[in-house]
Amino acid sequence: MTEVFDCADADRRAAGIAAAVDAVRGGRLVVLPTDTVYGIGADAFNAAGVTALLAAKGRGRDMPVGVLVGSWNSIDGLALIVPDTARELIRAFWPGALSLIVTQAPSLQWDLGEARGTVMVRMPLHPVALEVLKAVGPMAVSSANVSGGPPAVDAGEAQRQLGESVDVYLDAGPAERGEASTIVDLTGPAPRIVRTGPVSAEQIGAVLGLDPAALTGTP
Repeated sequence: MTEVFDCADADRRAAGIAAAVDAVRGGRLVVLPTDTVYGIGADAFNAAGVTALLAAKGRGRDMPVGVLVGSWNSIDGLALIVPDTARELIRAFWPGALSLIVTQAPSLQWDLGEARGTVMVRMPLHPVALEVLKAVGPMAVSSANVSGGPPAVDAGEAQRQLGESVDVYLDAGPAERGEASTIVDLTGPAPRIVRTGPVSAEQIGAVLGLDPAALTGTP
């Protein structure tokens, strides 16, 4: 049965986080707030949970799910090699609205979709999300909407789209940014922005000492 927890109330927040942790550990789905938009999440290492996440969204395996982590150094266990550029961007923007695509460690026993040996990782800047992530470890998380629908910026919109497919909804009010994260691909010869978002090309270029136009491939 689906439960919604109002995280503005301290008791309901504690109960909601406990319920979310229990659901994730049991291979079930939760909706949680982040600093960008609300996310639908499952244990990254639970194949049935990730399959249920894709089914809830009506999303194919050709669109692999990213991973949220609860600490800066979690990427060390997920990536084959953490490039210096990744560490510079992590120091500058994590926790925050920047997702990094890196080559995943080949030993990882998970299936996030057809990711071709890569993984997209982000540490969100939201206390509720971080509390859940620190309890359960890396989570497969996608925006809390059906495929093709608008990303949910509050728990009510997420519930309207995803309904009973989710066990626990953590309601922390409207998402601060209301816009999906910037994505930078670090698996090629040079960093490349593959989705623009709250962290700008100018900000990323300033950290890496690169021309912003080179990051986006614009002339």
